[in-house]
Amino acid sequence: MNRPAIEWSLPRVFAHRCGGALAPENTLAGLRIAAAIGLKAVEFDVMLSADGTPWVIHDETLERTTNGNGLVCETTDGVLRGLDVGGYRHRSFAGEPLPAFEAIAALCRELGLMANVEIKPATGFEAITGDVVARRILDLWKGAPLPLVSSFSDAALEAARRVAPQLPLGYLWTRPPADWQSRIEVLGAFSLHCSAGEIDDSVIQAATRIGIPVLCWTVNDRREAEVLLKRGVTSVFSDRIDTLAGV
Repeated sequence: MNRPAIEWSLPRVFAHRCGGALAPENTLAGLRIAAAIGLKAVEFDVMLSADGTPWVIHDETLERTTNGNGLVCETTDGVLRGLDVGGYRHRSFAGEPLPAFEAIAALCRELGLMANVEIKPATGFEAITGDVVARRILDLWKGAPLPLVSSFSDAALEAARRVAPQLPLGYLWTRPPADWQSRIEVLGAFSLHCSAGEIDDSVIQAATRIGIPVLCWTVNDRREAEVLLKRGVTSVFSDRIDTLAGV
């Protein structure tokens, strides 16, 4: 399958979960901080609510990053709108709202931030999440360069490809499987994403030969980032965006 291209150059560093360690994860505050220190691109996670609306949050449950409780997929939009996702991080972020996907997309465009949207489906909602998120991306980025879209879920990526064949997709693995190349070809994926500690030079070299960018997470040491980039990795995701800015 032909691989859609992205309309922007991949940066060396993506801010992990919007603002890395400098802000509550997956928040509007994180986007503003990433832009303020000069980052060009951010990564964040999208999951569906009980109403089928995409929200930007990593965990299937609310307890770790919000003042709510329960499963995201069983919580209504009305409840999600009232949650505080900043107070757990620091009192200066108290009152920071859980952002809807629409709000994050709008601020990315306003700030000129390119995005890696990770489809993060709740268990049992893989295909529908891929479908909904892909459709919303086409609307939210209408008239602008499309974001890179990644997921650990084959079903989510396949659903996204069916409804939006023009999206550049990234295959996420902790460690690339032996058949990574054939799976990328079948999906028509744009990029390969994996843990920085699980990437072999043989995979980097093979990916380079066929024009597949390799993106690694989560890299918080400047020297480690420089070594990975020298080995042929295209981009890294980082929580320490203050340390890696300008790599």
